[in-house]
Amino acid sequence: METAVSTKQGKVEGFLSGGAVVFKGIPYAAPPVGELRFRRPQEHEPWEGVLSCKEFGCSCPQADLSGMDLYGREFYDQPMPALSEDCLYLNVWTPESAAPDAKLPVMFWIHGGAFMHGTGSEKEFDGEDMARRGVLLVTINYRVNAFGFFAHPGLEKENEEQVSGNYGILDQIAALKWVRENIAGFGGDPENITIFGQSAGCMSVQAIISSKLAEGMCRRAILQSGGGLHSLHETPSREQAHESGRKLMEHLGVSTIAELREVPAEKLRDAAYAVSGQSLSWTPHVDGWLLEDTTDSAALDGKIHDIQYMIGSLADDIGGDDLLQRAGAEFCQNQLKLGRAPAYMYYFTRRLPGDSAGAFHSAELWYVFNTLSRCWRPWEDRDRELADRVAGYWTNFAKNGDPNAPALPRWEPYTAEGQKCILE
Repeated sequence: METAVSTKQGKVEGFLSGGAVVFKGIPYAAPPVGELRFRRPQEHEPWEGVLSCKEFGCSCPQADLSGMDLYGREFYDQPMPALSEDCLYLNVWTPESAAPDAKLPVMFWIHGGAFMHGTGSEKEFDGEDMARRGVLLVTINYRVNAFGFFAHPGLEKENEEQVSGNYGILDQIAALKWVRENIAGFGGDPENITIFGQSAGCMSVQAIISSKLAEGMCRRAILQSGGGLHSLHETPSREQAHESGRKLMEHLGVSTIAELREVPAEKLRDAAYAVSGQSLSWTPHVDGWLLEDTTDSAALDGKIHDIQYMIGSLADDIGGDDLLQRAGAEFCQNQLKLGRAPAYMYYFTRRLPGDSAGAFHSAELWYVFNTLSRCWRPWEDRDRELADRVAGYWTNFAKNGDPNAPALPRWEPYTAEGQKCILE
């Protein structure tokens, strides 16, 4: 694989690292600034020459999480990229040995963060191990908090569909469209894309598979700790989204969309956190266009994409009382009722060494990306073995819809008996 690749917008230059060719900070849409704030992502203008893609792009304005008790030390103890509304960038890891026409499977990662924060460049996300396994990884930034999910009747007058909000999900779909148009040049197969995400990223995946706007854009999906049926968060209505928007404008003391578009990004970010409280105020909502109904209803009515699925959660996950395991099991049962391919369900129970946090929400990320070396924890041989196994299951699923391989313990798909793979 050459370190320079041509895309629809122009040529990009990456670099070699750990057996992969890495491209950081590729713009996949126009900067959503000025008049493009609170608008759908627009196609990026072509550029002249070769764009250097050796540094991560900016992340959407968000809070500094480095002081959090658990997650600060776990994931946010290193400086993150600069914050800017100009944040619609993605990153690609492809095998150094890949030819442009290799048609390798693609894994498309959507980060979590309660739809309030997060970035595709967090230290636990890295594609070098996946590249060694013959899989391309794409991670993305998308608009979060009010930048990604502010909805208001005034904005609905600006488009013929008369919808607003959901910009963060539309960013994700725009990035997915970019991948389908350009990934062949990096050695990837645009017809073999697996979207996967965790927490709010998982909820994003569930929104995408519930939307007609993304029909046919991916072959598989992995839902990690946040999806299923009757899970953590019911998709809010348009009216509920409008109420969050009303509170934001009231907090800022503005009365028109034009005034809101003039508010400095940092001030808008702070207001988004101030009005959200402890609830998920900035999330995808039922707008009648991107989402015609709740994600639960879409699944129960058989309107989610008919593709291959993997779903699961952790022993000490959020929600308590095995809420996410029940939600995942209901999702798998519904697939069987619909007469579709059975899903693969997992339960991650390894309690991470080094403290008493256990198998906490997000703990599996070190294993999925096999990036244990980036973490402070005193890993044991069993963790390294488990990371190799989890990374193998995930990449095998991306290759052919089946996580199994001769060297791995057998993982049976979910049936009426409720099989699941225990990752311990």
